[in-house]
Amino acid sequence: MASQSFYLVGDDVSTAQAVAVDPKWRLEDLKKAVGLALHVAVPAGLSFHGPDESDDQRLGDVSEVLAATGPVGCRVDGRPVQEPQGPAGLPLVGSYYEIFPDHLGNHHRLFQKYGSVIKTTNMGKVNYLCNSPEAALACLTESIYFTKKINEAHPLWGIKDNTAIFIGDTETENWRLAHKYLPPAMGPKAVRHYTPLMQECVRSSFSVFDELDSRGEAWNVYQYMVKLASQTIGKFALGTDWGHFKSVDSPMNEVAKNIVLLLSLNKKVTARGEWYRVLPFGDAARLREVQRTVYGQLQEAVDAAPSSGIADLPMAEAALRASCVADYLVNAVDEKGEHFPKGLLLANMIVVTGAGYTTTSALLSWLIYCMVTYPGTQDRLVQELVDYGYTPDMEWTPDFAHGLPYLDRYVKETQRLHNASFQPGRTTKTDVVLPGGYRLPADAVIISALYAIHTNPDVWHDPFQFDPDRWLEPAENRHRGAYIPFATGARGCIGFNFALLEVKVLLSELVWRYRFTRQGLEAIEYDPEFQLIRPLNLCITNRFTALQMLDAFRCDDTTHVSWTRNNGGQYIAFGYLTSTQDRT
Repeated sequence: MASQSFYLVGDDVSTAQAVAVDPKWRLEDLKKAVGLALHVAVPAGLSFHGPDESDDQRLGDVSEVLAATGPVGCRVDGRPVQEPQGPAGLPLVGSYYEIFPDHLGNHHRLFQKYGSVIKTTNMGKVNYLCNSPEAALACLTESIYFTKKINEAHPLWGIKDNTAIFIGDTETENWRLAHKYLPPAMGPKAVRHYTPLMQECVRSSFSVFDELDSRGEAWNVYQYMVKLASQTIGKFALGTDWGHFKSVDSPMNEVAKNIVLLLSLNKKVTARGEWYRVLPFGDAARLREVQRTVYGQLQEAVDAAPSSGIADLPMAEAALRASCVADYLVNAVDEKGEHFPKGLLLANMIVVTGAGYTTTSALLSWLIYCMVTYPGTQDRLVQELVDYGYTPDMEWTPDFAHGLPYLDRYVKETQRLHNASFQPGRTTKTDVVLPGGYRLPADAVIISALYAIHTNPDVWHDPFQFDPDRWLEPAENRHRGAYIPFATGARGCIGFNFALLEVKVLLSELVWRYRFTRQGLEAIEYDPEFQLIRPLNLCITNRFTALQMLDAFRCDDTTHVSWTRNNGGQYIAFGYLTSTQDRT
């Protein structure tokens, strides 16, 4: 073995470290060894340079590196190492007024000004954020450099609970157990088991939306989507009918309402720094009280959850027969015959229940927003259902839902531009250099800013244009980290299978039955003091169309007219481009 010294360009040469080098190595092998020594998260981006540190002095193979005199300079993606930059901020409040109230827009502006990794200080709390797919992928991968450790700077600090899968640290035995038992209940096979439940829930809402139509009333989309999504999750997680669609004015279930309040209070508290979190009054005190209340209410719901007779069944089998997730977690056993620890049950059920509908309700709201905002999308969604043979009495399956190509592209594009989640945070274990040459200190929280990544002009063509057909391009044309609506890695969302199927079933049922029209021209606002991105003031009307074809005939080779009745009993013709087959 030979030896050579290496340092990062941008640091003093005196920081060089000796690395043992096998002359037979490929250049990729050398990069890995040097990257490990210098704490470079993605060593493939390293390049080696001679005394003047420039590209003119780039060393192209291992023999040149070993032959170089003096320490060898290393660039990361062609750049010297640097500290992330950000706004200087004000005394005490730091960058608060540079970020809020429009944190999505302001972070986008700060990335354009300071680069793909930025630093902000907010009420004494330091955060780093990135809009680079390469950096995001490195951060979201559990590794020797990054993990999910929820410290004072993390967005979830206010509701941290190390007995729960989403709001606890990775490197704990509790997380390992939760990550072992929970995923089978949300995998593709289990989701297929719960598909009829999704269909039942959305169809049970029709009476309410029909009445809103008959009244001619506009309604707030988010308020009704949170009712619909939580009604579905109430049955999925707890086997409970929360009665959200018994009437137009049915109240929200207290558990569902308090979980939404919990997320709102957490965002308010954590956005204002640690000093605010420990106050004995105000939002901080209310957050603690609501958290205690939610735990108590959910314990009652878990105790009342229906049993399906799956006691002591192996996890894989129990997941397909359970009445709900609570039933599964109470009764399923692992390969050793051991049950999920009772001490972990309640906190994990809060995560399954809360994360299950708060994200989906926001996504459903944005899906409807896109339908009433971007011309032609609603028609294309209905047309695809016609073309693929949907009927109002059919039973949904995952194969049918995921086999609707335009719907799939439409959901993807909505999540790209209007993703409900925006702040998956990870914590550094050591100092580390990210792609682009940005150095982070140990125990720093970095947030992969999903909205900024999904609209990064260096990654996406016309990033702010809503274009579902952009997803016709091969996936290999995009970096793996360019589209990560559910984050990625070991701490990525375990409920994504359920969520994607749920929104496809619910949205399709609604768009088939109703024609949605936006009311009002005011700009849509999102809530800067909520854990997720949700439209606050989107109001629409829905017109009952009942697209059940009573008759159809060929007008020419490509057009069919479907006849249906409106509420007044009148026949109305709907024209759709379909296949050339007769539909008589």
